Amino acid sequence: MTYDDPGCAYCPPTVRACRQGESEDRGPGFCPSKVDPETLAAARALYDDPEVARIARNSAIVEAEGYCKWCRVEEICAFAKRIGYKKIGIASCISFVDQAQVLSGILESHGFEVSSVACKTGGVAKEEIGLADDQKIRPGGHESMCNPVSQAELLNRHGCEFNVVMGLCVGHDSLFFRHAEGLTTVLVTKDRVLGHNPVAALNLADTYYSRLWGPERPEKPPNLPAQGRRKD
Repeated sequence: MTYDDPGCAYCPPTVRACRQGESEDRGPGFCPSKVDPETLAAARALYDDPEVARIARNSAIVEAEGYCKWCRVEEICAFAKRIGYKKIGIASCISFVDQAQVLSGILESHGFEVSSVACKTGGVAKEEIGLADDQKIRPGGHESMCNPVSQAELLNRHGCEFNVVMGLCVGHDSLFFRHAEGLTTVLVTKDRVLGHNPVAALNLADTYYSRLWGPERPEKPPNLPAQGRRKD
């Protein structure tokens, strides 16, 4: 049996051979090493770029030095120092401006310059991107659109070498990533319902959050990719 697509999500806990560098020997049929070794080889060659290699190397060093010791804010500071960044941008949801102020102060205390832009910057009405009044959160008045493209362009223009995203909405964060010129990391992933801890929904998918499943939910947890992803 062969597979069309990589399926790492289905790799059994007792396998996960890539951790030991044994993918070719022990990887399942849907392992990327079996499905698409050409792309893996091409991607590996990209690490020959000095800047890519520098970022990857310093990321790994920070991972090792702070493993299970540093919180993510500490990791951001350590990584930025190791890379040699001088100016950091903060792209925040307007609901996280108070936390962005704390982060900005922490970064400045470590010697970084900081620029910060909230998502409602520009005050552009949602009607300007085609929303009807009844599609707004609070119909009947002005409601500014989230403006991640402007956030990215402002941070680009003001020389931010490294950006930190704080709580941008799904899709808005994607537009920020697309338009930001500086390398970007995420500090906060918004999930208002779960206290900004979205992985909780996956951990509770068989109990409190069983509503997440669609009509084709398998009877038991799958251990192989869906039928449409393999070729007999």
